[in-house]
Amino acid sequence: GALAYSFGMLGCDLHCAYCQNWVTSQALRDPTAAVPPLGATPERLVQQALQQGAKVLVSTYNEPLITSEWAVAVFKEARAAGLLTVFVSNGNGTPQVLEYLRPWVDLYKVDLKSFDDRHYHQLGGRLQPILDTIRRLYEMGFWLEIVTLVIPGFNDSDDELKRLTEFVASVSPDIPWHATAFHKDYKMTGPDNTSAETLMRAAGIGRKAGLRYVYAGNLPGKVGDLENTRCPNCQQLLIERYGYLITGYHVTSNGGCPSCGTRIPGRWAREFQGQITAYPYVPRTRSSLVSILGSSVSI
Repeated sequence: GALAYSFGMLGCDLHCAYCQNWVTSQALRDPTAAVPPLGATPERLVQQALQQGAKVLVSTYNEPLITSEWAVAVFKEARAAGLLTVFVSNGNGTPQVLEYLRPWVDLYKVDLKSFDDRHYHQLGGRLQPILDTIRRLYEMGFWLEIVTLVIPGFNDSDDELKRLTEFVASVSPDIPWHATAFHKDYKMTGPDNTSAETLMRAAGIGRKAGLRYVYAGNLPGKVGDLENTRCPNCQQLLIERYGYLITGYHVTSNGGCPSCGTRIPGRWAREFQGQITAYPYVPRTRSSLVSILGSSVSI
C-alpha cells in the first residue's frame, strides 16, 4: 500500500441514487449537491501531493472520464515528479479515450455496478460498454482492478454475483475484485446497509468463479481474512490489512511470494521489502481532498 493524494472535479455521466460522492458527482444536475469548487493547477496538485508524502495521485470523487484532458494535464506533471497515477472510474469509456489516457495512467479501477442491464438503465447507462472497457483496459496493459458496491436487493443475488465474477475471471483470474459494503446515502435510504455476511458470501462466489484475489471492503475488522492478500499457490500471507491500515507486508522485492516464489501480479515497490508500511485508517468523507487509497492499489 502507498499514501495517495486524491483530487476530483464536478459531474458524472451516471446518476446513481446511492452515490457516496454525490455532492461532487451530481453537482451539475442536482442543486442540493452543489459545492464550491477550489481552484487548482496541475503544478499545485502535484506539489501538494509531494508535500503530503504521497507516492500516488488519484483522479476520483466524480467521473474522471468526462474531464480526461484535465486529468492528463495533471498526470503529466505527476509522472515528471515520479508519482504513479490512478483513474477511479465507472468504465463508460470509448476506445479513443483509453488510447488517449494510456501513456499517462498507470492503474485503472472500474466500478462494475451490476451485471444486469436493467440496473444500468436505472443508473443512466448500459452494461455492455462497461464490459467492453474492462476487456480493453486489460488488453492495453493497464493495471486493472474491479470494485462492486454490493447493495442488498439491488445486485446481491447469488446469480448476479456469479455471472459478474465469472465475467471478470474470463478476462483474467488475476484481476483483483473488491466486494464493498453499501451504506445508506443520497437518495437510496431504503435498503439495509450491507452486512459482513453478505460481503463474505459475495467473496465466496468470486473465489468459486476462479478469481485469485478477492477482497471485502468498507467493514474493517469484520470480514475475516478478506482484507488480506495471500499467495494463490501456497496461501502464504503476503499483505495484512485493517481497513486502509497495512499491518504486514511480506512480498519480495521482485513481487513474489517469499514461501514458494510465485509471482504475484501487481505494482510493487522495492522500498517496502521487509517493512510494515502503516497509515492511519481514514474513512473517505465528502469534504476530504486527501485520502488513503485502500487495498485496491498494491504498490
